[in-house]
Amino acid sequence: MIKLINRNKAVNSSNKPGNGATPPKMPQFNMNWIYIIILAVLALLFFTDSGQTIGRGATRSVEYSDFLTYVNRGYAQSVVVDKSESKLRMYVYSANVRDVFHQSKEQTGSNPYVEVTYGSIDKVEDFLEEAKAAGKFKGKLSYEVETHGYMYSILMTFLPIVFFVFLWLFVMRRFSGGGGMGGAFNVGRSKARMYEKDNAIGVTFKDVAGQVGAKQEVQEIVEFLKNPKKYTDLGGKIPKGALLIGPPGTGKTLLAKAVAGEAGVPFFSMSGSDFVEMFVGVGASRVRDTFRQAKEKAPAILFIDEIDAIGRARSHNPGYGGNDERENTLNALLTEMDGFGTNSGVIILAATNRVDMLDKALLRAGRFDRQIHVDLPDLPERKEIFQVHLRPIKIDDSLDIDLLARQTPGFSGADIANVCNEAALIAARHDSKVVTKQDFLDAVDRIIGGLEKKTKVMTAEEKRAIALHEAGHATISWFCRYANPLVKVTIVPRGRALGAAWYMPEERQLTTKEQLLDEMCSLLGGRAAEEICTGHISTGAMNDLERGTKMAHSMIAYYGMSDKLPNICYYDNNEYGFQKPYSNQTARIIDEEVIKMINEQYERAKAILTEHREGHNALAEMLIRREVIFAEDVEKIFGKRPWVSRSQEIIESNEMLSEDAVPAAEDAAGTTDTPEASSTEAEKSHSEDR
Repeated sequence: MIKLINRNKAVNSSNKPGNGATPPKMPQFNMNWIYIIILAVLALLFFTDSGQTIGRGATRSVEYSDFLTYVNRGYAQSVVVDKSESKLRMYVYSANVRDVFHQSKEQTGSNPYVEVTYGSIDKVEDFLEEAKAAGKFKGKLSYEVETHGYMYSILMTFLPIVFFVFLWLFVMRRFSGGGGMGGAFNVGRSKARMYEKDNAIGVTFKDVAGQVGAKQEVQEIVEFLKNPKKYTDLGGKIPKGALLIGPPGTGKTLLAKAVAGEAGVPFFSMSGSDFVEMFVGVGASRVRDTFRQAKEKAPAILFIDEIDAIGRARSHNPGYGGNDERENTLNALLTEMDGFGTNSGVIILAATNRVDMLDKALLRAGRFDRQIHVDLPDLPERKEIFQVHLRPIKIDDSLDIDLLARQTPGFSGADIANVCNEAALIAARHDSKVVTKQDFLDAVDRIIGGLEKKTKVMTAEEKRAIALHEAGHATISWFCRYANPLVKVTIVPRGRALGAAWYMPEERQLTTKEQLLDEMCSLLGGRAAEEICTGHISTGAMNDLERGTKMAHSMIAYYGMSDKLPNICYYDNNEYGFQKPYSNQTARIIDEEVIKMINEQYERAKAILTEHREGHNALAEMLIRREVIFAEDVEKIFGKRPWVSRSQEIIESNEMLSEDAVPAAEDAAGTTDTPEASSTEAEKSHSEDR
């Protein structure tokens, strides 16, 4: 006990201001309790009486004649007179409650009374005196003390109004998230987040891999803000806006973050949905407030992500002639970007993957002077993106990044980041110290095909049918010149697929009719193999048929590759609305040509499988035994593929040119690889691995 007291003394002495210690902070009072207390008091004043009531019980208003009757019958226990309101309360004996209220005492509670409005207090007093003399009223006559007057009446009149106004302000403050009582009126304020040098995002152009063209254009905007004199001396003007266009996950928002990190000027960021609100006029108000803030900080950059949320094309027939909040917001945006007012020093950056839905007035020069396309990365760019996302990952020294880039055609930057993360998770699941090549290949398979389902139960007949189907795809692709090179085939179920074949798509700039027909024939090879080998067809070819039908329809209706409709394109770009840009007779011809083209390739696939029937059966038996086979296994059965892939052709031609060109380049420059050289090396590795 003594030690405890001494310790307390030591603590107290150390907390004295003279000892240099920081005094303890007082706990902050939560302002919400004040609002709750005020609301409770107002509710109490509004919903309760003056407080002079004796006890609690049932109440009933009766006529003055009924009051006289109750007193003459001896029901009155006591009478309380309120002279200010000319009313009285007659409290009833418990024995007479049922006679007055037609209810039991338990139902009426304690001290039930009736309320009566009287005309003259003198008559009431005389009547009660007579009743008392006659022995009919034995109770007490009392008068209510007047505790409220004129001010009380005013308060009781206006307090309900004040209560509901205060309640509305309180709810609006909570709803808008604003601070203080002004929060209810901040609904129209901008929600843009501003970044300056002190609170920069920390992303620079070094973190953006690939997208050389897009990066160059946004870098020029940043350079203009940093050194405008370099451009204005030649008569140039700063671009008013730049629109980043591209598929999801290609790095549009990342480019904007890099601009914010590199610009060195205030950067305002917000989403198109931040302008959308349920209240009419709020969106337009937020647009004006956003531009006002940007003008005050000029030179500045304003970035609007997913601008299609407010920039959709305006309707020619607005419904019911009402006030369209979205169109008002778009009109305000158009006016602020290039109206009578000036926005000198404010550059607008916006991003969308639905440029076809944007209003034409928003896309014109003067608002968005530049449309920067951020496309899916090609082979060298995918390699650069892998190098960025592999920085924090502990990878095996033997990992071939070129192979990973070739294994992920059509992947966006976000997809590649997902592959790297998934590979790390798979390696951790296997208790590995580093992430290996197989982990990355498993991650690619996991993302493309889904999770393996080795526990899915199937009969031997079903397994053989799946093996024949997948072997049919592999056989047709091996003997079709322009079909994509095969990587591996599996009959292990993944996701909703019972089997799958992995190919290495050729990244072509142009696609010929022969190449499309070979791909279509390869798609139909699975169904053709089922029919030839089993005599039956199944539902397993649904995805193949869907893709083949879409391809055939595109070739005939869009690419003009039909015999009956040559050089005709019926591309529907929403210009025709819901009406098709061709007649019913043309639609019938398109359908006939689609069926004809698919049937021709189906018969072609059956002919190839019949010609190589023994090899196809051997491939199917190998699939049943091993469940997964690779291109090397197919080569052992069918021999080397008769044709060289496009990638191999490029490699061989570049090797012939590089014998004399490389030494000359080394003598002249002796510098690092160009993007073309990187592409050549990637394609070379691609060929060697295959």
